[in-house]
Amino acid sequence: MTLSPISDDLAADAAPFYGDPRLEALAAIERRVLWLSTSIIHHANRVRPNTSGIKVGGHQASSASIATIMTSLWFGQLRADDRVSVKPHASPVLHGINYLLGSLDEKYLTTLREFGGLQSYPSRSKDPDPVDYSTGSVGIGATAPIWGAISRRYTETVSGTPNRGRQYSLVGDAELDEGAVWEAVLDSNVADLGEIVWIVDLNRQSLDRVVPNIAAGKIERLFAAAGWQVITVRFGHLLEGLMSGTGGDALRERIVEMSNPEYQRLLRCSADELRHRLPGDGARSEAIAELIAGVEDDTLIRAIRNLGGHDLAALREAYSQIDDTKPTVIIAYTVKGNGLPTAGHPQNHSSLLTIEQYRQLADRMGENPDAPWARFDPDSPEGQLVRTTAESLRRETEPAVAPPTVPTDLGRTPSGTATTQAALGRTLLDLNRAAPEVARRVVTVSPDVSSSTNLAGWLNKVGVWSVEERQNWFSDDAETVMHWREKPTGQHIELGIAEVNLVGLISELGATWSRWGQPLFPIGVLYDPFVERALEPWSYGIYSGGQSILVGTPSGVTLAPEGGAHQSIKTPSIGLEQPGCTSYEPAFAIDAEWTLLASMSQLGRPDGKSAYLRLSTKPVDQQLAAVPEDPAARERRRRQVVAGGYLLHAAAEPFATIVTMGALVSEALAASERLAAQGTPVDVVCVTSPGLLYEALQGRNGQKQDAPCWVLDQILPSERAVPMVTVLDGHPHTLAFLAGVNQVKSRNLGVDSFGQAGDIDDVYRYHGIDVDSIVRATLDVTQ
Repeated sequence: MTLSPISDDLAADAAPFYGDPRLEALAAIERRVLWLSTSIIHHANRVRPNTSGIKVGGHQASSASIATIMTSLWFGQLRADDRVSVKPHASPVLHGINYLLGSLDEKYLTTLREFGGLQSYPSRSKDPDPVDYSTGSVGIGATAPIWGAISRRYTETVSGTPNRGRQYSLVGDAELDEGAVWEAVLDSNVADLGEIVWIVDLNRQSLDRVVPNIAAGKIERLFAAAGWQVITVRFGHLLEGLMSGTGGDALRERIVEMSNPEYQRLLRCSADELRHRLPGDGARSEAIAELIAGVEDDTLIRAIRNLGGHDLAALREAYSQIDDTKPTVIIAYTVKGNGLPTAGHPQNHSSLLTIEQYRQLADRMGENPDAPWARFDPDSPEGQLVRTTAESLRRETEPAVAPPTVPTDLGRTPSGTATTQAALGRTLLDLNRAAPEVARRVVTVSPDVSSSTNLAGWLNKVGVWSVEERQNWFSDDAETVMHWREKPTGQHIELGIAEVNLVGLISELGATWSRWGQPLFPIGVLYDPFVERALEPWSYGIYSGGQSILVGTPSGVTLAPEGGAHQSIKTPSIGLEQPGCTSYEPAFAIDAEWTLLASMSQLGRPDGKSAYLRLSTKPVDQQLAAVPEDPAARERRRRQVVAGGYLLHAAAEPFATIVTMGALVSEALAASERLAAQGTPVDVVCVTSPGLLYEALQGRNGQKQDAPCWVLDQILPSERAVPMVTVLDGHPHTLAFLAGVNQVKSRNLGVDSFGQAGDIDDVYRYHGIDVDSIVRATLDVTQ
């Protein structure tokens, strides 16, 4: 969208005079940063050929809104140990700063939103220049430094080396509408993290309009109630100077109480219009009119725009007030589109300068529109400040610590009746004994479900992580089963009931190998029905390079007594389709151990992957696993489990193959026995990872070059190709593709409707995944 410019006098370069050589140099850098960010977007849309005709886009106004803040931060405050999460639409500002600092080659400035070029939003994994946190999905980038602060502190207990800088979030005020922001701010762990600093770019606009109800006072109270230090930067020194005169208190009151839309309208006014509109019609309007009557037109126009977020002196003063003993939020008033012809327009969010507007801007700023990528003279005050900043922010390469080798098999063969959920806690305890150097890097995270997801034993063993050690007042209570020992060396982190916080934290814990050279094995545990709630931020964490294990338990309609609202249907499909992730749904305890260990072995490395384990509380007879006693045969079974599946029961001459997964293994085996008794013997294949089997099929078809397909030859060999019945506690299409391995007829059983509360047998019968249903489907498909 193109907007008409405001008049020339309003569009004049409003460079303030600070009377401080360093601030004057900083102001020149600020203007260059604004020019570069505007030019990066302009080139992508107005200069670079666009063969598709599809809008390229970019956010010149959003970038202009925060250019002063980012310039003041990078060239006046940041240290090498600090990290910054940049609001998504300000990525061109970040690239402009990195270019001036020498960490981005000029060739990339013309590649915004181009294939292989600068990304639409800051990306750790895809941008060619330094990016501390990937942002783009609302709320996730804002909260990431909170979880980054916890992760950094956690790595200190592993490495023994203190390594702490500030963790900054640059947040647009409209992003505060995202509920996940407040879930993170309110978490009890956060109030002790003094290295966290948020800067809110309070430009009072969203995509479509001036937001009428963004009240800084409400935001201040919310942060203060959460234990944060609140610093508000409302006005710059020019406007403050005007308010210090006679009638200034009336002007201050008028502007503070003015609605957002009314104030924004003033930004589009000429001096004459300002003299008419600004006094208003209140009791003190005459005092305001008298005050501004003696102010020159240019000064009046500059003053009404002189908000704190665009005043380098006011921002410097705000930074000096930061208390590093508690998290801090700086609320900085800004103008969206500041310094551009579109400043303050309610629809400027995605607007682009015309070629004529761009050239006029270049003329006012003293830039060359035909050669827009100029750097400063190295000997100028600005060039010297850029050079010293680049030197001070240069980060030493973190010596990478290789993750310890994770054992593949802990040697236990479960017997009796067990659940895969219980196997999770059992495996962690066994790992602590068998491979303590591996277990030391395990960190488990959960909402308020540690005991109900079988982590109590692990938690008792390793303790709960806390910023400082706290006394356990129930340590001498004989009836207390789970001991809550909080200490900085604890290995379990419990958050409030907020799944988005959990996946945000495990994503950052899973990125420590690339941030600070310390690999961790983060495992997040939550109820499987709530995986969908947490999926988007976890997926974004994977995209950003965070490698973690998400455990959903209990799962499926097997959680029958809890009712339909607590039964997960689509999560197997999620595991199948999530990029950068291997999903497993083990049927037996030994399968759960092997898949968990295999998943851990993929973490903390450049070619690593995340994992999703879908576990169950359904007791299963472990003898049904028929784990081979011979070591070589046992290893063969383990490799098949980790690769995606295995042949659990082989008939001499099968009429059909029953393919099952997870909790329904008992029903599948029971159905095979009944069918054999009727003269219809069947094979039973136990799938542990439909995603890996699908990749194997793609590999066999030549569509995925690096996908091994040997597991298909072992569990579904062509010489045993017979009709197939698939059955799982989840959506039936998850396994339906397996009929295509050998092009056989199939019936696919599963859950495709909301569940019911009741006994498991009744619920299984209701959904058609009970033994009778499996038998009927097999007889139908073999006729």
